[in-house]
Amino acid sequence: MLSEQTGTVIIAEAGDLSGMQAPPLSGSLAVGDALSALLSGSSLNFSSDVNGVWVVRRKPVVDAAPAKPLSASPQVRSTIARMPIAEPDRTYDTVIVTGSRAGSSATESMSPIAVLDTADLLSPVSDDFSDVLTEILPSFFVQRRPLSDGTVFVRPYSLRNLSADHTLILVNGKRQHRSAMLNTGGAQSSDLSKIPTNAVRRVEVLRDGASAQYGSDAIAGVINIITRDDDASEMMLQYSQYYEGDGEQKRFGLASGVRGSEGGVRLSLDYSDAASTSRARQRLDALQYLEEHPDADIPNPVQKWGQPEREDFRVLLTGDQQTRIGEVYGLTNVSWGQGVSDFNWRSPNTPSAYSPSSAFGDWTLYDLYPNGFKPQFGQEETDVSATVGLKGSAGTNLSYDFSAGFGENRIDYSLYNTINASMGPDSPTRFDAGGLRQQERNLNAEFRVKLPVATERSEPVDIAFGFEHRLERYSVAAGDPASYEIGPGAESGLTSGSNGFPGYTQLQARNYDQNSWAAYLDTEVQTTSVSRLGAALRFEEFNTFGSRLSGKLSARQNVSTALMLRGTVSTGFKAPTPAQLNSERTSQGVAPDTLDVFTNGRFSPIGPVPSILSEREGVCIQPLRPESSVNLSAGLVFRSLAGLVSSVDVYSIKVSNRIYPSESYTLTASERERLATLNVPGGESITTVVFYQNSFDTRTSGIDLMVDYDQPVAGGELHLGLSGNYNTTDILNASFIDNPSRVDRFEKLYPSYSAIASARYKRSGVTLDVKLRWIGPWADYTSQDGSLVQEFGSELFVDAGIAIAIDDRVTVRFGAENLFNAYPDEATLEASKGLIYSRNAPYDTDGGAYYFRISAQM
Repeated sequence: MLSEQTGTVIIAEAGDLSGMQAPPLSGSLAVGDALSALLSGSSLNFSSDVNGVWVVRRKPVVDAAPAKPLSASPQVRSTIARMPIAEPDRTYDTVIVTGSRAGSSATESMSPIAVLDTADLLSPVSDDFSDVLTEILPSFFVQRRPLSDGTVFVRPYSLRNLSADHTLILVNGKRQHRSAMLNTGGAQSSDLSKIPTNAVRRVEVLRDGASAQYGSDAIAGVINIITRDDDASEMMLQYSQYYEGDGEQKRFGLASGVRGSEGGVRLSLDYSDAASTSRARQRLDALQYLEEHPDADIPNPVQKWGQPEREDFRVLLTGDQQTRIGEVYGLTNVSWGQGVSDFNWRSPNTPSAYSPSSAFGDWTLYDLYPNGFKPQFGQEETDVSATVGLKGSAGTNLSYDFSAGFGENRIDYSLYNTINASMGPDSPTRFDAGGLRQQERNLNAEFRVKLPVATERSEPVDIAFGFEHRLERYSVAAGDPASYEIGPGAESGLTSGSNGFPGYTQLQARNYDQNSWAAYLDTEVQTTSVSRLGAALRFEEFNTFGSRLSGKLSARQNVSTALMLRGTVSTGFKAPTPAQLNSERTSQGVAPDTLDVFTNGRFSPIGPVPSILSEREGVCIQPLRPESSVNLSAGLVFRSLAGLVSSVDVYSIKVSNRIYPSESYTLTASERERLATLNVPGGESITTVVFYQNSFDTRTSGIDLMVDYDQPVAGGELHLGLSGNYNTTDILNASFIDNPSRVDRFEKLYPSYSAIASARYKRSGVTLDVKLRWIGPWADYTSQDGSLVQEFGSELFVDAGIAIAIDDRVTVRFGAENLFNAYPDEATLEASKGLIYSRNAPYDTDGGAYYFRISAQM
């Protein structure tokens, strides 16, 4: 509790504190004074290391040092006093709260856990928290996805080369709600971009299966975002721009807190305004049209391939208050953002948009857009979450935590500079295309019991158990009628709906619910002085598909004071979401070979559309089932007194019944007629359809490496870090197992290896840091039909920065990301449309960027 209230790390062996009851404290105390009072009369004393970490340990039997006397005045300055160092300098780990409800340091955990501190999180330039993680976590990747509808704003990420929804996101240990967006491959995951970076104290990344502890989605691991609750007041201004002169971004951050002896509040604000980028060449059809019409007013390039124009505002408020019945706590996170992105340019030679129709007389689209048109796609997103809870203890051995959480993500789409071609002259040029909604409600009750054991030298058995109820609702909001209307020109082959992104129809505007409840048991026991065991069981019941039981066994063995072995085996699952089970969508694109507009449809695996396709010989569209997994991991940790900490972990994750889009089915004319008869939006012009299916099984195997070294050097502090991941994914069985290109592309979608090496040196108010990011090869298609695959080589990105403390309050920082302006190999796929670098690249393809940042303590 003292650690939480002061924002200070305090390390102690759990056995030393077992059964102790400290006297009550009140008033404003420095950490040293508070510890003196808490430990008065006990067999414990304390000290502080060079990093400001306080260490509580048992007093030596001989020449025990007396505890520091309590200050005569309760009104002590709020800064932490530095205690004399009682032993050689040593780096102590933060006590982590993820993966072990008993609490331990990261290096003593039975599962591999990475802890990212404030210095790590504030060094990247981006305001998007997913970008921040990808720059400091070697097994975490984020795709850019330009010109990909909503995924250009809600971008897909991956941990250990698995799907985004295989990683569970927690905020202060509570499940974060999903985005309303179904992303690449059908993944529906939390939107990390909604978290303000200046509100985060640290991030704990559990790289291990944890469904038995946290439930559905925790197959690849868990990312737990721990927010700040201190009383510091801070302001930040930042300006950044790419070397190419575009992508200008302005950021403003403000945070402040108030703390007293019984609780406090903290508010964090983050605002960002970013301009678009473009790395494109002129389209082939634009060049051809200019040859035929040299006086045409067409820009070069005619469309942008890059990041969208964005504006984002994020607010996070936390608070806690001690009461007679326990600590009442709460968190509210509100985010609002909007953005605009280019869509593919429509040439005046596009027949599905410009063909004449007898329904419109002499009118053609040339009258409105004589030189073609480029639809502009807009998104407005509102994200709200709130958690309130009560935690405390009943007696010395029982603690409790009751909480209720609510989260909602709302996405609304709009288009302008486009048309519903089938409506001809009656069509507007701006459309409200409707939107998506995701709501979640969670109720949790968690208890923790320490059971004493008969043997005096043994530690108590830690038992945690609890219950959870979750309600998930997915909704579709209809667009305006013109965004999906089938006009009279459809009979002439003109596409219906707002060109580029047909709106959601009234038939699609529905609500889909799923509720579940769970019970779990999680226990850890120190079997000997050098070994520890853990076990967890979790049972979940879903109203949509039934129940699941997950389990986990963990072990840790200290070989010596410096070397530790650890290992886990677990089962897990990922439940299909209401959106995956029910949602349907039609979208348009431009074929890279013909450069004509085509319409795709994605439909629920339950209903009339899959029934029509299942009439084909050899085709059977099935309802979705949960994914299941088996995780194995083993590793060792080495920690020396000289400031060196290292770990290496190997793992294997088998995932069965993975949810993924089926193969694309090209519709016949008669099937399109049947879809139109069923009033399927755009049914008369849909070219291909897909369905989410339990498509295949995979095995992902790899190795994680981490090395950290801290040492005082030449009057300053030196930190060296090295982290790396090697990863392979194998498809075990699939309907496309005989299609080598599709297998290769899926197995190599993300890089097979990545490594991050960093160096930070701080002395006399000046901090220098350099980071090298080495990202391995990956693959993408070279053709629209997926018959060929292009291999992309490894890339090395160098980041560098310098921070100078002007005084005790103001710090300026400037530097560059991708210092040497490295670009990946050029892509073959969609080069005819002006694309230079693959839209599926797992890193930024806009080149180098420089930045300037000023931070001030207020």
